[in-house]
Amino acid sequence: MSSLVPLNPTANHIAALLPKLNDADADLRYMSLNDLVDILKAGSPSFLLGDYNTCARTVDGVLKSLIDQNGEVQSQAIKCLGPLAARIPPEILPPFIEKLTNLKTRENSVDTSIPTTALRTLVLSFPRPVPGIPPTKATQEAYTAISKVLIPRLVGYIVINHGGKNAAGLLSHGMLQVYPDKGVDGDAIDLVVELVRCFGIMMYEPEKAALQRSMLEIFDNERVNSVTKKKAIVAISLLAVYFSEQSLSSFVLGVIDSLRSAHLTLPKRRQLLALIGSLARSIPQRLGPHIKALVPYVLSPLSKQDYDESFQEFTDEGALNPLVEDVKEAALVALEVCLSSCINDMRPFTEESINVGVRYVNYDPNIANDGSDEDMNDNNDTAENEEDLQDVDNEDEDFEEEGGMSDDDDTSWKVRRCATKVLYALIATRGIGDLLDDGTLYDRVAPALIACFKEREENVRLEVLATLAALIKQTGEGVTIRTTTNDDESYISAAIATNSRKRRRGGSDSSMFDANGTNSSKDLASPVTSPFPISGPKADLHRLSSLMIPGVAKILKQTPVPTKQAAVTLLKNFVLVQNGGLSEHLGRIADPIFDAISISSNLVGGSTSSAAGGAASATGSSLRIEALHLLGAICDTHSSTVIAPYIDKIIPLVVTAVKDTYFKVSSEALRVVESVVKVLTPPRSSDTGVTQQKTITALFDVILNRIQATDADVEVRQRSIHALGVLLSRTSATKLLPWKMREPAMNTLLERLRNETTRLASINAINLVALSSSSKGELEPVWVRKVALDLGAQLRKSDRILRGASLGALKSVAVNARYIAALDDETVNHLVAMLLPLMDPNDLSLLALALNVITELIKRNPRNVVNNDLNRALCNIVLVPISGQVLDAYLRVVETIGSEGSGLPLMQALLRDIGVTGDPTIVGTAIGTLLVSGSLTVGVQIDDFIKELRDAQDDLRKCLALSILGEAGLRLGASSPLKPDTFTPHFKSKSDRVPRAAAIALGRAGAGNPSAYLPVILKSMNAEGAAQYLLLHSLREILQYTGKARIDISDYTEEIWTKSLASSRIEDNKAIGAECIGKLVIIAPKTYLPLLQDHLQDTSPTIRGMAIQAVRFTFPDTDETLDEALKPVLVNMLMTMLGDSALDNRKLALTCLNSATHNKPRIVLPYLAQLMPLVLQDSKVNPELVREVKMGPFTHKVDDGLEVRKSAYETLNALMDSAFSRINAPEVFDRIIAGLEDEHDINILCNLMLTKMIALDPEETSRRLDPIAERFRAILAHKPKENAVKQEVEKASEASRGVLQVSVRLRDAFPRASVASASGHGQHWRGYWEWVAKDFKSQVQAIEMEMKSLAT
Repeated sequence: MSSLVPLNPTANHIAALLPKLNDADADLRYMSLNDLVDILKAGSPSFLLGDYNTCARTVDGVLKSLIDQNGEVQSQAIKCLGPLAARIPPEILPPFIEKLTNLKTRENSVDTSIPTTALRTLVLSFPRPVPGIPPTKATQEAYTAISKVLIPRLVGYIVINHGGKNAAGLLSHGMLQVYPDKGVDGDAIDLVVELVRCFGIMMYEPEKAALQRSMLEIFDNERVNSVTKKKAIVAISLLAVYFSEQSLSSFVLGVIDSLRSAHLTLPKRRQLLALIGSLARSIPQRLGPHIKALVPYVLSPLSKQDYDESFQEFTDEGALNPLVEDVKEAALVALEVCLSSCINDMRPFTEESINVGVRYVNYDPNIANDGSDEDMNDNNDTAENEEDLQDVDNEDEDFEEEGGMSDDDDTSWKVRRCATKVLYALIATRGIGDLLDDGTLYDRVAPALIACFKEREENVRLEVLATLAALIKQTGEGVTIRTTTNDDESYISAAIATNSRKRRRGGSDSSMFDANGTNSSKDLASPVTSPFPISGPKADLHRLSSLMIPGVAKILKQTPVPTKQAAVTLLKNFVLVQNGGLSEHLGRIADPIFDAISISSNLVGGSTSSAAGGAASATGSSLRIEALHLLGAICDTHSSTVIAPYIDKIIPLVVTAVKDTYFKVSSEALRVVESVVKVLTPPRSSDTGVTQQKTITALFDVILNRIQATDADVEVRQRSIHALGVLLSRTSATKLLPWKMREPAMNTLLERLRNETTRLASINAINLVALSSSSKGELEPVWVRKVALDLGAQLRKSDRILRGASLGALKSVAVNARYIAALDDETVNHLVAMLLPLMDPNDLSLLALALNVITELIKRNPRNVVNNDLNRALCNIVLVPISGQVLDAYLRVVETIGSEGSGLPLMQALLRDIGVTGDPTIVGTAIGTLLVSGSLTVGVQIDDFIKELRDAQDDLRKCLALSILGEAGLRLGASSPLKPDTFTPHFKSKSDRVPRAAAIALGRAGAGNPSAYLPVILKSMNAEGAAQYLLLHSLREILQYTGKARIDISDYTEEIWTKSLASSRIEDNKAIGAECIGKLVIIAPKTYLPLLQDHLQDTSPTIRGMAIQAVRFTFPDTDETLDEALKPVLVNMLMTMLGDSALDNRKLALTCLNSATHNKPRIVLPYLAQLMPLVLQDSKVNPELVREVKMGPFTHKVDDGLEVRKSAYETLNALMDSAFSRINAPEVFDRIIAGLEDEHDINILCNLMLTKMIALDPEETSRRLDPIAERFRAILAHKPKENAVKQEVEKASEASRGVLQVSVRLRDAFPRASVASASGHGQHWRGYWEWVAKDFKSQVQAIEMEMKSLAT
C-alpha cells in the first residue's frame, strides 16, 4: 500500500484525492486512482455511507477517468469500480449504473469497449445470490439496481415497473440494438453473459423473456456477423439454465418453427443447429424431454437424400456450396453433443445416428463415391473388402496425391472429422452393452472406419484411429489383461487408471486395462494362445483383423509422426485385448514398428490440428515409447517361435534405445529387454546355443552398464535392476550366462540393496533370483548371508512397502533349499531377532509373512530358533482373534515346532500363561495342533484334556478343552480315540458358550473321521429345538473340511440334504442350514444345484430365502466342476432371486449378486445388463411400501422398502468396484443423484459412490455438477430443529461434513468448473461452490488440511 494511504481511512481522505483526478499529468491521475483503490479496499464497508456528497463526487471522478485519453488511467479506473460499488449507498447505485450505460468514449480512444467492460466489472463485484438460500440485503439491493437500470438499458425498454420516471415505454436506444451501419455491440452480449451467470437465478420471467427476445433478434438479423451470433448462442444457452419449464418448451417450439420455415436460409439453419448443440451441452437433463422433437431436424440435413444431392451438385457444377458443408458440419456437431450429453434420450435415434456417421465418415466429393448406404453397411462381401484394402496397401503414392479440387478449397474434411466424432460418441456411450454385444459396432461402424485409413487429411485420420482404438478398448473392458513385462512395479509410481469417455488419441493406454502383475514363478511358460470365441465382441475383432492390420501397416509406412503414433497405439490396444492376435500379420508390421523405434527423438509431429493432444502433439520420443510398448506387448503375448525370426533386428534396436539419454525411452526399452529375455530363455525357448548366449550376453552388458552409469536417471537404474533380476532368474540352471558374469551381477544387486534410491528395486530383483535359483554353482554362501541380513535390516524401517517387500524376499530365500542351507546359525539367530518385532497381531498383513519366514527358519535350526522370546511372541498372538491366512500361517509355525520336537516350552506357555485369557477357539486350535504334531514331546496327552473337560467347572475351561479335543480329533483322523459322545453331552449345558463350542468341536472331530461321526449326527438331527441348531453347526464343519480335503462322503450326502432342508424350514435354523446346503452343493453340484434352483420358486418365503443364501455360500469356492454347473443357470437363478416378492429375500438376493460378481465374474459380468434393471428398480422409493404409523398424538412415516433400497445401493457401490465397465454409468449416476435426497445411510453411501465416480468417469461427473450442487445445497442448508434429539443433530453434522468432503474433491478434480466459463453448463455448481467457500470457509480449510495429511 502507498505511504499516502492511511490505515483507517475516512471520507475526508477520499475527498482529498478527488481534485488530483483532474490533473493534467497522466501519471498523477494514475497514482491518485491507485491510492483510491487502496483506500477503498482498506476502508470499512460503511465508511462512505454517511457522506453522500463525497460518494457522488467519487462516482463522477471515476466515470470521468473511464473516458480518459490515457489507457493506463482507464484501466486503473476500472479497478476502482468493484471496491467503490461495495461502499456507496444503495440509492446511488442505480444512477451510477445509468451513467455507465450512457458513457461515451472519445472519438480517438483506442479501446471503445471501456463502458461495457466497466459494467461487466461492476456486475462481477456485486454480492451474488445462492440458489436455495434467501438473498442477502446487499444482494437484493444490487439486483434491484440491475433490474431497474441495466436490464432496461440492455433491451431498450422498461421491463419491470419499479416506479419513478420512465416507468413505462421505450428508452432512447438499447445496448443490444442492432444498427444498420455498425450492427450490434458484441461487448454488450458479453455483459449479458456475465449478468445471467451472476444473477440469472434472481431474474424475473419478463426479464429473462426480454433478454431472450433481444438475443433472438440478434440471432435472426442477417447484418450481424457469425462471431457475434456465436456469442448470442452462448447467452441463450446460459439463459436456458434459468428458464421455467413452460418458457423452455415455448423456446424449443420457436426453434422448431424456425427450422420448419419455408424461408429458412442455410446460414440460419447452421446457427439453429449450433444452438441445439449448445443447449444440449448446457442443459442436458432438461432438454432430454425435447430431444424427440429436435433431433429429426438435426438429422434432416444429414439424410441419404441430402448426401446424394451433394454429390450430384458436385458432378453438375464441379464444386459444392460451402454453406451446405457448414450446415452438415453444424448438424454433426449437434448430433455428437446430443449423443454424449443426452444418452438415454438419444437411444431411439441410435439407428439413424449410426447411418449418419457411417455415411459421412467417407464424405469426399473429390473422390468418386456413389453414396450408397447399403454398400457401406453391407459387409457380407468380405472378399471384396479385403481386395480393396489390398489395393490400398499396394499403392505407392502418398495420400495427398489423390485427385480433385485443391486442399485449400476443400472443406469436406471437416464434415468427415465431425462424422468420426459422432461414431466416437456412439462407441463411448453405447460401447458397453447392446451395440457391442449384438455386433452392430463391428458389423457396421468398424468397417467404415477402416475404409477411412486412406484419408488425405491428417486431422481426420487421427480421429479415425482414435475412434477405432476406443472401440477396441471397449472390447477389452472388464477383461483382466497383463499389460506389462515386469513382475513387480511397486517401486515405480503409476497413474491411477480412469474409465473416462474423454478422447485420448495417443496416450499410453496400458492403464486402461486391469493390470495383473504376476510373480515370475508363474510367468515362465510361453503364452498359451487360447482359441478365439465363436461369437461376441472379441470374435468380431478377430474377424476384423484381416481387414484392419493391412491398413494400419500402410499408415505406419508413410504418414507423419502423430498418425504413426496413433496407429501404434491402436495396434497395442489390439494386442492387449486379444492377448496376441498378430502371429499371421507380424511380417507385415514388424519393419514399420522397428522404424518407429529407431526414429530420431528430436523429430516433432507435423499435425496442425486445433484439437491437438495425445497423438496430435506427438514427437519422435513419444512415438518411440509407444512403439517400444507395443513391441513389449507382442513379446509377452506371442510364442517364442513367432518372435524368433525378428530377434536379430530387435536386439540392436533395443540396446540402442536402452542407451538413449531420454529416461522415458530408456526405461521403456528396459521393459522390452525383460520381455525379450523371457522369449529367449527356458521354458519358452530351449535353445542354449552359442548364438543365444551371445544375445543374452549383449543384453546383460547393456543392463549392467545402465545400473553402473552415474548419469542415469533414478527410474532407469531401478528399471535396470529389475531387468537384471529377470535375466538372472530366467538364466538359472542354464548355460546362457556363465558364472563369471553372474557373480559380479549378484554382487551388484547386493551393492544396490544398500543404496536408498535403488533399495526397493534391488529387493524385488533378489526376490526373483531367489525364487528361481536351483543350481549349486549359482551362489556363494557368503552372498546369501549378507543378503539375508541386509533384508532383515530393512524390517526396522518405517516404510511399510519396503518392509513388506523385504519380508517377501526373505520368504523366497527361506523356501529355497539351497539358500536356506547357506545360512549359518549366527545369521539365523540375527534373522529371528529381526523378525520378532513384526510378530504383532495389530499388523496382520506383515504378521502372516513373518510367520511364514519363521516356519522355514525353524526347519533349518529348531534348537536356536525356538526360544523363550519366540514362544512369548506366539502366545501374545493368540490373545486377539485371528483368522484366514494369518491363522493358517500361525498353525504352520506351531505344527513345525511340534514336529521338530521343540514344543514342550510352547505348550507350557500356552497352558500356563494364556489358557482361558485368550480366545478359547484360537488357543484351543493352537494347542490341539501342537498336541498332535508334538505327540509325546509336549508333556501332555489327549486324555488329560478329556479329564479336564469332564472335571472343569468353569465354562471357559470347558470351551478351551472342547476346542483342543476337536482340533486333535480333526488332525488324528481315524486314529483318534475320541467318540461323538465325548462332545454331545455338553449340548445340554446351561452355559451360553459351551453348547456351541461342543457343536463346533464335534464337527471338527467328525471332519477327521466322517464315517464314525456322520451317522450319529444325522440320526440325532431328528430332534427339534436347540439340539438341531447345534448339530447343523457340526454338520457345517464337516462339510467345509471334507469339501476342501476331497474326502468322499457320498454315502451320506442324500441324507444330509434331506435333514438340512427340513431343519432350514425353522426360521432360526435358516442361515446355518443354508450354509450346510451350499457346502453340499459345492461337493456334488450336478446333483444338488438343480434341486436348489427348484427351491428358489418354492411357495414358502422361508425356503426361498434359505435357497438364496445357500447359493451365495457356493460362490467363494473355486472348483471348476461347480463353475461348469453354475455357468448355464446362474444368471437365471439371480433373475429369479431379484424378482422375489418378499422384501427380505430381495435384500438377500442383492447380497448374493454382490458375491457373484466378486467371486464368479466370468459367469455373471457378460449378463450384467440383464440384472442391472432389477437392481436399479430396487434402489427407487416405492410409495406402496411407505405407510403411516400413529404414535400417540404424532404420525410417523415408515418405509418398509428402506432396507432393500440400502442393499441396492450397496450392490451398486460394489459393482462400481468390480464391474464398472459393464454398467451404464448415466443410469447409476441418476440413482446417485436421487440417493443424495434419501435417508441418511443412503446419503452417506452416495457420497462414497460419488467420490469413486470422480475417478471412474470424470466426464459424466462433470456433466452432473449442477444437479449435485442442488442436492448438496439442500443438505447444507438443513438445520435440525431446536428440540431435535442428539442423534438427529449428529446425523445432520455427519451429512454436512460428508457433503463438504465430496465438494472439495469435486473442486480439486474439476477446478475449471468452479470459475466462470462461456457455457451454461456448471452454473449451479459455480454458485454453490462460491457459497460454500464463503459460508463454510473454516470447515473447508480443515478438510483440505486433513486430505493433505492423508496424502502424505
